[in-house]
Amino acid sequence: MIIFAACVATTLAQYAAPAYPAPAYSAPKAYAPEPTYAPKPYSFEYSVNDPHTYDVHSQSEYSDGYGNVKGTYSLLEADGSTRVVDYTADSYGFNAEVKKIEGGYKAPYSAPAPYSAPAYKSAPAYKPAYSAPAYSAPAY
Repeated sequence: MIIFAACVATTLAQYAAPAYPAPAYSAPKAYAPEPTYAPKPYSFEYSVNDPHTYDVHSQSEYSDGYGNVKGTYSLLEADGSTRVVDYTADSYGFNAEVKKIEGGYKAPYSAPAPYSAPAYKSAPAYKPAYSAPAYSAPAY
């Protein structure tokens, strides 16, 4: 086995690995500078008051165009309270102040009664409709 390994090593040593030239890369192309735009301040507001679904919420927000945003939104909670969130987003991050205003709105309906399953009679006792067949015990 050792002689066979020595023969294989000698045979493979005669063949040198191919030599490849070093790759030549060109310099990357420069990107065009990013365009600059004038600040675009904005403001919006909306509100929803749907008496059929009891969906009551609103929001208003404005921005000075330089990354500073201030706004507020409110929504009616299921318990009748109103959640009001005042927020700001600027170079210091996002900051929200949440307030809960108790009461104020009561839905003009009452909650449905809790579900109770109907009472069912118990099933009758099982009685087979035929007589059991008479087999003789197997003989072993």
